[in-house]
Amino acid sequence: MQQKLFIYNTLSRKKEEFKAIDPPLVGMYVCGPTVYSDVHLGNCRTFISFDLIFRYLTHLGYKVRYVRNITDAGHLEGDTDEGEDKISKKAKLAQLEPMEIVQKYSVDFHDVMQIFNVKPPSIEPTATGHIIEQIELVKTVLEKGFAYEVNGSVYFDVEKYNQHHNYGILSNRNLEDMLNNTRNLGGQEEKRGKLDFALWIKAKPEHLMKWPSPWSSGFPGWHLECSAMSNKYLGEQFDIHGGGMDLAPTHHTNEIAQNEAACGKMPANYWIHTNMLTVNGQKMSKSLGNSFLPQELFSGNHSLLNKGFSPMTVRFFMLQAHYRSTLDFSNDALDASEKGFKRLMNAFALAPTLKASAAGEIEITPLQQRCYEAMNDDFNSPVLIAELFEVCRLVNSVHDQKLKIDQPNLELLQQLLQHFVIDVLGLRDESAASDELPKVLDFVINLRSQAKTNQDYATSDKIRKGLQEIGYQLKDSKEGTSWTKI
Repeated sequence: MQQKLFIYNTLSRKKEEFKAIDPPLVGMYVCGPTVYSDVHLGNCRTFISFDLIFRYLTHLGYKVRYVRNITDAGHLEGDTDEGEDKISKKAKLAQLEPMEIVQKYSVDFHDVMQIFNVKPPSIEPTATGHIIEQIELVKTVLEKGFAYEVNGSVYFDVEKYNQHHNYGILSNRNLEDMLNNTRNLGGQEEKRGKLDFALWIKAKPEHLMKWPSPWSSGFPGWHLECSAMSNKYLGEQFDIHGGGMDLAPTHHTNEIAQNEAACGKMPANYWIHTNMLTVNGQKMSKSLGNSFLPQELFSGNHSLLNKGFSPMTVRFFMLQAHYRSTLDFSNDALDASEKGFKRLMNAFALAPTLKASAAGEIEITPLQQRCYEAMNDDFNSPVLIAELFEVCRLVNSVHDQKLKIDQPNLELLQQLLQHFVIDVLGLRDESAASDELPKVLDFVINLRSQAKTNQDYATSDKIRKGLQEIGYQLKDSKEGTSWTKI
């Protein structure tokens, strides 16, 4: 393995040398999507970032068990213990079974991940598939005295827990400050403390998703599933836990509390969090009208976009910012990334055609070393990409016969490009990926069909005209919609 790998640990708020618990095995748990709506770009950025981490650890020779869950129950509106279950609410509005909603958006999520060339995790467990494990975890926390039952619901006692452990260890906040900044228990009188959270919630008669338990017919609290599933598949203590930075103050804080209450151990040694997205310097949100879905980025079908951008351009754009930095979307930034991506892939395609000379003027080893130094510094993909642009310059200079390269260095250059462009960054040459094109077109056609079903004919026409402009003609018939190359 090359050098030492350092990771920024949210827990300690500093970079630490990565030391696996049981090398070469590495356990990594990442909080996955709640499947009640289309996957948004913030999710995509998080999963692309952890795909980079997964790929690099694998490249270094680690055998990674990557667990990324699917939340298909228990996630209430507002990310609290109040309101309706997000999936059940969507099911009622659509007059469908909740599992139909789960299936639809799980498939959509996997489609988008495949388009972004995100590798599937080793295990992808669901909340509904692990109700028994969650009930057993609640029993353990109750037995240890860190939870209490009221009218069929079970709550975690944060203030009692904090007497023995540091509840705010991840967010670096003390309990008194958190209590002062938390509103009163409006509508949640069953709880003893303002920070207490639900482990098990008794279901109201109209609640669609519920299971029998020792306390009531109900459903697990949102935070419980990740503790139960990480424990089952990675053990009481594992190497890496990750997710978006918005999960750190509450969801991950409560996970730590649950695990320490039940097992007496901090679940993960390294906590990694990705930063948020902005658009033209503003926070991305639906209320501001500056939020767009991956499909809108690909098609350009959004008022803030001048044109569409390919999936690999968007992936490359995301990797040009460090995962802990804010990523700002703008047409200019995406245009620049499109040019940079093409430059990189052109060099990658050109490298196998280069001819070696008897004597060379280029040493690739220092460049290779700098590539590893970049990735070993908390997976610094923007610095890696800057080094790869230097590789592009050398490839073009050798091709133009301005520089000579000998056979050993040529082989090392070709290997470097394969390892870092394809294996680690997870990029692929879209101009050569003709076998993937039908999948992308079918995906876009399906979006158009949904728009027509929703009587959104303006969007439907825009998709049809947009495909026509880039050389693909759609034909509607009773059997469905087909496409042909113009």
